Amino acid sequence: MSGPGAAAATPDDDPRTRSPLRWLMLALAALGIFSSYYESDAIGPIADLLLRQRHLTQFQIGDLTAVISLPNIVLAVFNGLLIDRYGPARVSLWAAVIGFAGAVLTAVGTPYALMWTGRLIFGVSEGAIFIALLAGVARWFPRSGVALATAIFLSLARVGSYTLDKSATWARELYDAGWQPPLWLGAGITGIGLAAVLLFRILDARWPPPPYARSAGERMTWKNIWGFDRSYWYILGLHCLYAAVFFPFRQTYAIEYLQHVKGLSLQEASNVNSGVFAAAVFATPMFGLLADRIGHRALLLTVGTLLLPITLMVLSLTDLSPWFSTVLMGVSFSMVPAIIWPATTLIVEPRRLGTALGVITLLQNVALWGSNRTAGWLATQAGAGPDNPSGYDTMIWFFGVVSLAALSSVVLLWQRESGPHGHGLENARAAASQDCHP
Repeated sequence: MSGPGAAAATPDDDPRTRSPLRWLMLALAALGIFSSYYESDAIGPIADLLLRQRHLTQFQIGDLTAVISLPNIVLAVFNGLLIDRYGPARVSLWAAVIGFAGAVLTAVGTPYALMWTGRLIFGVSEGAIFIALLAGVARWFPRSGVALATAIFLSLARVGSYTLDKSATWARELYDAGWQPPLWLGAGITGIGLAAVLLFRILDARWPPPPYARSAGERMTWKNIWGFDRSYWYILGLHCLYAAVFFPFRQTYAIEYLQHVKGLSLQEASNVNSGVFAAAVFATPMFGLLADRIGHRALLLTVGTLLLPITLMVLSLTDLSPWFSTVLMGVSFSMVPAIIWPATTLIVEPRRLGTALGVITLLQNVALWGSNRTAGWLATQAGAGPDNPSGYDTMIWFFGVVSLAALSSVVLLWQRESGPHGHGLENARAAASQDCHP
């Protein structure tokens, strides 16, 4: 490949957006986030093993997932500023190295404090690598194609979660050997992701940072952050509240809930849970294309969010097969992320995207940390477990209330975007062809 062309004044002028190399860069970014998602979800399938073999409490198990959100409460905005200053590829590599170290410590796993520390260190990576790779992919695609590229990126990330959930079947021998071998498998997969991100960084370094992404000496302050448009804050609320329901439940508690409440085996529960991510793998790009073609992004987000409380009601209040709730949540989880991330990039100026994503990540991780710990505390207080299936009821009601709060936030976004202060989210491809500054 020949060297990059002239400097770009706008995203669509950047020569890298016309390079065939962009598809390889998308694949490398997807492999990097695949490994991060796999390791992020690693506690869910072994939750029952940790309960029985290590005699951990529900609160301790929940905290192993909650703790990965803790670093991002402090570092998320800082990570965004680093991305804006040093570029997403460089920050992605730093994060991948840290994530691999955390995965190894988690796999060592004893004593519990070391395992917790490994998850904490992995959490430093988990938030940074997602927004860095997302911003990196956005640099390689024109605004008219960023929704599809983001959807593909997210769908391949879901393959990581799907593969993790199915690992209880395809790596059954490791699970039969105890709680630790599956974690070593996760550490190995994280190492593969590190290699992919290293190559992403090497190839990206051949292209100069686009001038539109530079701050031109402008220093970002908290006053500037509060100056983001109201639509940004509505979509931020949806980011946080939706994640506070979906991820704690599906990452930490869904598999054991299906075991203890619905009477499924570990393999059966893992297969049911993996169906959510299997649906997302194929449906996420379809919803991304749909949003580009018909617009109505805020409306589609509202529909997708509405499915979340409906899913919880079907799962907890009916005797329908758990697969019904899996289908509903799979559609929701395909629709919302496929639209919310590219919609966010359309609301925010490109030069402030790293910071905007950093603020989202900060508050999202506050929500994830609090939601995981609250759900674990409620389950522990109620004595939830195989001998007391009804103990999970208060946890499910908690998730239901938060999902209704997410629905309120997206309805406000839909209302604003349908009026004169919208950013073109409701128009087909309109936002992709204009500067929609807040």
